[in-house]
Amino acid sequence: MSIVVCVGETMAMLSPADSRPLAEQPALALGVGGAESNVACGLAALGHRAAWLGRVGDDPFGRRVLADLGARGVDVSAVEVDPVRQTGVYFKDPGPDRTGTHYYRRGSAASRMGPELARLPLLGRARVLHLSGVTAALSDSCMELLQELVVRRAVPGPAVSFDVNHRPALWGRRPSGTAASSLLALARAADIVFVGRDEAEALWGTRNPDEIRDLMGTGPLLVVKDAGHGATSYAADGTVFVPTPESEVLERVGAGDAFAAGYLAGLLEDRDAAGRLRLGHLVAAATLRTREDTPAVPPRPELDARLALDDAAWSALRLS
Repeated sequence: MSIVVCVGETMAMLSPADSRPLAEQPALALGVGGAESNVACGLAALGHRAAWLGRVGDDPFGRRVLADLGARGVDVSAVEVDPVRQTGVYFKDPGPDRTGTHYYRRGSAASRMGPELARLPLLGRARVLHLSGVTAALSDSCMELLQELVVRRAVPGPAVSFDVNHRPALWGRRPSGTAASSLLALARAADIVFVGRDEAEALWGTRNPDEIRDLMGTGPLLVVKDAGHGATSYAADGTVFVPTPESEVLERVGAGDAFAAGYLAGLLEDRDAAGRLRLGHLVAAATLRTREDTPAVPPRPELDARLALDDAAWSALRLS
C-alpha cells in the first residue's frame, strides 16, 4: 500500500463537552489535534497507510500525542522527542457563531523543526508528502523545512500536497505581507494545493476560484473549497465542481483537514476528480457533525454507495 507522510505540528487539545463557553466549563477533555496529523488520522480511518512526522516534548502531553495517533493507526515511529522543549497545547472555546481556539505553543518542541528532518528515510518511502501553511508560520526553521521539502524537493519522488491553512495570528509577528508572499510561493511549488475561497480572498485579494487558478498558474493541481457551496478541482485535464451536500454543522474545527484526507484517499484509490471531491465532502461532513477534530468516518459501504450516486441524487443528498 502507498504511504502518505504528513509533516507538521500536533498539540495536546483540551475541549469542553458541550456548547458553553470555555470560561463556564467545569471540566475539559484531553485529546490531540493538529492540521497534518488530522489528515493522517483521516487517511488511516479510510484504510490507507499514513505516518505523522513532527516533534513533541518529553512530557505527558507528548506521550499522549504519540499514544493517540498510534491508536488511530498512524505510524509515529519517526517522531522526534525533544528533551527540553514542551509540547504545545490548545483549548477550544465554543461560541454562538463558531468555536474559538486558544494556543499555547511559543517555543514548543514543534517550533524547533528544521530542514534536517528532510533527511529521514521515512520520507523517501512516501507516495505523498502532506504539509500546511501552519508549519510555515511556526518559526524560521520550520519555514526552512517547508522550503526544503516543497520548493527545493529534497526528497525526490513523492507528490507534494500543500494546504494553505492561513492562520493570521501565527503570522502576526512577522512583517506585513509575509504570509501572502510566502504561502503563495509554497503553493505554486507544490503538486496538489488545497485552499479556501475565503482565505485566498483575504490573503491575495482573489474574488473567485478562477482567479485563484490564474494566480497559481498551471503547475499544481488546485482544489478550492467554498464552505457550504462546493469545491472545485483545476487540473491539466479540466475543471470539475462538486457541490457540498447539506449537513448538520456542530463545529467546523478540523473539517478542512478531513476534506484533504478524503481527497487524498480518493487520489490513492485512483478515483476521478469528481470522486475525490465527493469523498472529501463526505469525510468533512462527518467532522462537521461532531465536536471532534478526527471523528470516526462513515463505513465503507455507506461511502461507496454515496460516491456512486448520479449527479442529481448527489445534489439532493442530506447528511445527518
